[in-house]
Amino acid sequence: MANYVVATDENFQELINSDKPVLVDFWAEWCGPCKMIGPIVEELAGDVEGQAIVAKMDVDANSTVPSTLGIRSIPTLMIFKKGELVERMVGGNIPKAVLAQTLLKHA
Repeated sequence: MANYVVATDENFQELINSDKPVLVDFWAEWCGPCKMIGPIVEELAGDVEGQAIVAKMDVDANSTVPSTLGIRSIPTLMIFKKGELVERMVGGNIPKAVLAQTLLKHA
């Protein structure tokens, strides 16, 4: 299985301060579109291992970070580089190739 990181309110800041680009998938168990893109994100984690970090944050279990970032709809995917937000995508119909290209252009 892919090597994604479980992001939490507690480890988020340290996670996004990486020199590698970090893709964070903000999702929830009850979210249909999240279930569509979740496996794609998890597969991408294995594909970009060593070049980028892929993380998933359950917004029901972690409310501080999503609230601080102004996340109002899920799935929301954000890419951070050295702690700065560089990309934001919303929705469950983003092709894996587009996700990979968007993430790796920041590598």
